[in-house]
Amino acid sequence: MSPQAGVTEVLEVDLLRHGEPVGGLRYRGDGVDDPLSETGWRQMWAAVEGAPGWVRIVSSPMRRAHAFAAALAERLGIACTTDPRLREVGMGAWEGLTREQVQAADAQAFAAYYANPVVGRPPGAESLESLCLRVNAALDDLRGDGPLLVVAHAGVMRAAIARAVEGSAAAMMRIPVPYAGMTRLRRDTRGWALVGHSIG
Repeated sequence: MSPQAGVTEVLEVDLLRHGEPVGGLRYRGDGVDDPLSETGWRQMWAAVEGAPGWVRIVSSPMRRAHAFAAALAERLGIACTTDPRLREVGMGAWEGLTREQVQAADAQAFAAYYANPVVGRPPGAESLESLCLRVNAALDDLRGDGPLLVVAHAGVMRAAIARAVEGSAAAMMRIPVPYAGMTRLRRDTRGWALVGHSIG
């Protein structure tokens, strides 16, 4: 946990992954933005039952996250803002494709990605270093007089957890983040810490 410059108060932050989108399982980064399915909406409402008294919601601008964030903010009577730094990691040429499609088209590239997702990125994909840098900056800019909710994506949540535990980009990609999974972080003068993580 690295010290957080300029931080004098504790901040609790819950990170919520979006629910299931329409279109089934496929690579969705920042280039494919399917809306939530009916199941996805149910998953997210269930995830926030009995939630703490969030004072504000910060969301990815992508509609599979933001649509629910806005609906929840309206229900709770609190503000909801978006931060483009919280969008999902770009998957380049694999955007919108299923695993089966990628493997059939280029089995070697598919294997390379799962062997080492840091260096085996799809053509045109965003680097994990870039993802971590922008997520770290978004986290450090969070301010609030009470707990905040961040509604985002699996990649964003993995990067946030890696920040809190000082883990590597390679290790963070092994963290399971289910649809509508929740992670809680805390920031104080010592830096970020992982408080809890839902694995479904």
